[in-house]
Amino acid sequence: MKREDYLSWDEYFMGIACLSAQRSKDPSTQVGACIVSEENKILSMGYNGMPRHCSDDEFPWAKEGSAQETKYMYVCHAELNAILNYAGGNLKGAKAYVTLFPCNECTKAIIQSGIKEVIYMCDKYADTDSVICSKMMLKAAGVNFRPYTPSGKKIEIDL
Repeated sequence: MKREDYLSWDEYFMGIACLSAQRSKDPSTQVGACIVSEENKILSMGYNGMPRHCSDDEFPWAKEGSAQETKYMYVCHAELNAILNYAGGNLKGAKAYVTLFPCNECTKAIIQSGIKEVIYMCDKYADTDSVICSKMMLKAAGVNFRPYTPSGKKIEIDL
């Protein structure tokens, strides 16, 4: 008889997104993304961090100050990293599991790449212009989005 307490696909892929977020060096917000095919195969992953060859020791992580002194001008978001990290060509019909609802810039990349569904864990910026516009664009482009429903399962990994 098979096990009955195995992870659902949503639990599995959101777990991968959460694990990916742990790679982020951002002191305030760690975001992860996992993109999967229609056949539930992992295509790519990403987390928020500095672009390649831009030292995360030299570029700022501050949230306040002039534009050049804050992280916002430099950090590549998890969703964009996952899209850019995909080397297989086409993401048409894929799903993106994200730990934080995508900003408007990542939403453009999601739509342009052909991703058809976004499953998100947190929507703490729902009232911001960025997320309001993201939702408008996703709806207009026919990209479904839905919150992840936590199951309450706990997983502990000893590394």
